[in-house]
Order: sequence, then C-alpha cells, then structure tokens
Amino acid sequence: MATYNAPLADIEFVIKNLIRFEDVASLPAFVDYEMDQDFVVSVLEEAGKFASGVIAPNRENGDRIGSQMVDGKVVLAPNYTENFKQMGEAGWYSISMPVEYGGQGLPELINTCANEMWTAADMAFSLWPLLSAGAALAIEAHASEELKNTYLPNMLNGVWSGTMNLTEPQSGSDLATIKTKAVPEGDAYRISGQKIYITYGDHEGTENVIHLVLARIEGAPEGTGGISLFIVPKFLVNADGTLGERNDLHCVSIEHKMGIHGSPTCVMQYGDNGGALGYLVGQENRGLMAMFTMMNEARLKVGLQGLGISEAAYQQALYYAKERVQGKSAEGGKAAIIKHPDVKRMLMTMKSLNEAARALAIVESIGIDIANHHTDKEVASKAQKRVDLMIPIIKAWITEIGQEVTSLGVQIHGGMGYIEETGVAPLYRDMRITAIYEGTNGIQAADLVGRKVGGDAGETMFSIIAEMEATHVALAESDSLAAKKAHEIMGHAIGGLKFTTQTVLEKLKDAPQQALLASFPYLMQCGYVMGGWHMARSLLAAESLLAAGDSNPALQAKVHSARFYIEHVLPRAHGLANSVVNSDDDILTMADEMF
Repeated sequence: MATYNAPLADIEFVIKNLIRFEDVASLPAFVDYEMDQDFVVSVLEEAGKFASGVIAPNRENGDRIGSQMVDGKVVLAPNYTENFKQMGEAGWYSISMPVEYGGQGLPELINTCANEMWTAADMAFSLWPLLSAGAALAIEAHASEELKNTYLPNMLNGVWSGTMNLTEPQSGSDLATIKTKAVPEGDAYRISGQKIYITYGDHEGTENVIHLVLARIEGAPEGTGGISLFIVPKFLVNADGTLGERNDLHCVSIEHKMGIHGSPTCVMQYGDNGGALGYLVGQENRGLMAMFTMMNEARLKVGLQGLGISEAAYQQALYYAKERVQGKSAEGGKAAIIKHPDVKRMLMTMKSLNEAARALAIVESIGIDIANHHTDKEVASKAQKRVDLMIPIIKAWITEIGQEVTSLGVQIHGGMGYIEETGVAPLYRDMRITAIYEGTNGIQAADLVGRKVGGDAGETMFSIIAEMEATHVALAESDSLAAKKAHEIMGHAIGGLKFTTQTVLEKLKDAPQQALLASFPYLMQCGYVMGGWHMARSLLAAESLLAAGDSNPALQAKVHSARFYIEHVLPRAHGLANSVVNSDDDILTMADEMF
C-alpha cells in the first residue's frame, strides 16, 4: 500500500505561477508577516509533514475500527484524540482565524492547501478539525464579544471542538421545516428537539463540544425567516471559564455508514430534562444567515475533500501500477502495468483532473482573503461575489470528478481494488458522501444558476469568461505547437460557456423549471472549462520556464498533463453544453408513472 506524500511540488507550481501573490501579501492583515511565496511553501511543507507523518498512518484504523457507541458513550478510533490534540496545539486548524482569539492570522490561501492534505491523509479524521474551524468562524463572524471571548480561544487551540446542527428527521435540505424550539430564559434559551447527521456530535476527545444549533424561538414566523442560531455547549461554562455541569443534551446513537467510519455521525437529542441552555448568536430569526457563514466554509472545504481523496487515490494507483507485473510490454517481456496504454490513459486522467481541480481551488482561494481584508469596499464586494459564484462549482465539480478518479483507482488495481485490504476501496467509499452533504450537488447547481448567475444577470460569470479569453489570446501568441492546439480547443470551450451562460439567463426569465433542468450540466461545464483555463495557463507557464533553461522534470510532466486535459478531458464540455441548450419541457411534462 502506498504512503501518502503531500503534492507540494504541484501546489508550489500553482502558487508561484498561477496566482497574483502580491494581491494577498499586500493586504493590511498580512503585511506584518513580510511573506513571500517561499514563506507560504515552507509553512505548507510543515503541514505536509504533519499530514503524511501523523494523520495518514492512522487512516486504516479509522476505517477498519472506526468510532463506536459503547455504554452510551462515543469512543473514537484509535489515536484520533492524540492527533487532534497535536493539531490544535500546532495551530493547524486555526490557520486563518484572527490572532486576538488565538488563531494564526494567515491567509486562506494556506488554509486551502493544508485542508487538501488533511483530507488526503484521512478524510474521516479531517472532518473533526474542519467542523471545529467552521463553527469558530461562524462564532467569530456573528456572536457577541462576550461569546467570542468565552468560546473561541479553547476552540482554536483544540481543547474544545465544534459542530454544526441543521438537519432533523423531517427536515433534510428543507430547513424551513425545522421543529427544534427555543424558549427564552433570562439571557439564555432552553433548547429542545432532535438533530441528525451531526459530525463529531459527541465524543470524549476534547473537554467540551460546542454545538451550533438552528432552532425556532417560540412565536417566531414560519419558514426560514423564523430560524435562529444558538451556541449549545456540552458542558456549561462558568463565569471564570471553567467547566460546569453537563448540559441537557446527549447522543442517542451513531450511524452505520458506507464510509468515513472514523467520523462519528451522531443523532443528538436536546432537552429531555427541561431544555438545554443555549446562547443566541447574532439576531433572532437571522440564524440561517449566520449559519451560512459556516456552511459556505464547509462547502468550499468539501470540494477540497474531493481533491484530497482523489490525490490519495492517484498516488495509490500509481504505486500499484509501477509494482504490479502483468502481461508484456511493447518491447516484449514482462512489464509493470504502467507500461500498458490503457493504464497510462487512466493514470493521466486521474493526474490531470487532480491538477486542474487543485489549480482552480487555490486560484480562487485568494478571493476569500481579498473579500475579508481589502480596504476598498468595492474591491472586497466584487471579490465576495466571485467567491460566492465559485463555491458551488468548487464543491460540486471537484466532488463529481473525484468519484471518477477514485473509481479509476479501483479499476487500475483490477480485482485487488475490490478487496478492502488494498486500501483503495475505502477511498472510493469515503468519496461518495462528498457529493451529498453540505448541500447535494444538485442543490449546488440550482444555487449556481438561480442565485449566483441569475442574481447579477451573469455579470460575475462573464467577467471570469473575459479572463479566460485573455488566456486564449496568450495561447495564440505562443510559438508552441501544443499551445496552438490548445488555443483551438479552448476557443470552442470558452465560446460554448459564454453561449450557455446566456442560455440559462434566458431560461431563468422565460422558463425557470428548464433553467433548473439545465443547472447540473451547466455547473459541470463550468468546472471543466475553468479547469481547462488553468491547465492552459499551466501549459504556458511550464513551457516558458523550460524555454528559460529550467530543467525541472516536473515542468515537462506538467506540459503532458496540461495537454492531456485540454485535448482529452476538456471536450466533455461540448456535450454538456448541448445538454444545457436542449433542456426543454419533454422530461418536465412526463407523468410520474412513466418513470
């Protein structure tokens, strides 16, 4: 079984060649660090060592033993508690949180790259720091100073952990039907109800678990406009910061899942004995807005989960392909299966999809830093609109292609891939949830078309397309034959995306149900074309460095993977464009009995 090695060379290539690093380094929040690209890479090298040396060796335990319910308590997989403690002490999951509450105050750019590594090392474990960091982010953005000072320091150093409580038995994605109730009591509320699918909802791995719970205050309006957000700690916190009595909440059971076995998915019960004490975050009836701060963070990180597992699957498949001797080579004699053309095709599909996804995620991550820290409100607002547009694409496209990549990993192993002990099947099982949770990919597509593209009449999307067109011109100006070919293919892809964007805008106005029908293929088209854009930029950058005398073999490998993506993967966008254009009333008018 292959060991995981953080893909630092490719991450460094993207940071040094595909982003405007000065846009981040010059922000007031970061100028004191005097950071340059080498500083970022050095931090990520340490993150990579932690991922490969501490987290990854325990992945098999997490999957095989998992978390269990024993005598009414949630017992975590072996070594999870120790690893989480180390991670908190090192400040890894508070990378981009404010220093005044114990965070590192570093750019989201670093956090994005590190999160890919955590997931690749062990996705089930990585959900723990991911949810804790997301809960802390929501508290920092919306809670009172008193609540921030009470909860954030211990959450950011790993002494306490955090969760997100949305879903209820009758309320999946339709949060308007939430029944959990909150009754005012002094400066707090009594919370009662049940929440399901709560990741790391209970455990003994930290001294306290801080739940963010959506509930409806008595007398609040029906629908999403009557939902509020509350901090509900497992143990109440005394005025001096010490822990008090156990709050009125407990884990009823944990789910038996297809994958991510190390992560306990809890059914949480609140208020069996009078109501759990909770504290309002933000304003009454504005809880969904506050929770979306955490949800958007989680959706971005789920996209990185898809990338991380894909990278682990690729590394394992590559290791196996080089070791497994089967059949004959073209030259005759026995050969490792990497010599076989179809295995090369599968490996290159995995490699190029991963590199395109990584470039997309890293490039767009700097928009979060600009939106959060730029002093020009107009610039910050424009950056936020772009982030909002890109989140559903990053979440859904990367997790969809991730299912393909991990499936190819199984295929390359042949029959051995279907055997649990090889370690590739757990990656395939873990990947499947990423397209479902934090809003299914169908919901992401509807959000992209209805709220993001439709919300500003395509202005943000067309601005991104204009950037793609600038790269298209640069391809034409290159003397490289590979760039000339890429220019032709990219031209069709960019033109197709411009046309379908206008198409979905027209459908939103004249036939909104048809727009929803077109939304998923449109999202996937966006992902493939944006991935192609960054692979075209990678091609130009790698060829330029080679022409300047850089002999790094990774640059020649980048040329090959960029060419493969543009010539063999990007054409998928054409078929998706046809699906967008041809979405009509036929399927919508079918009677249910016809299915």
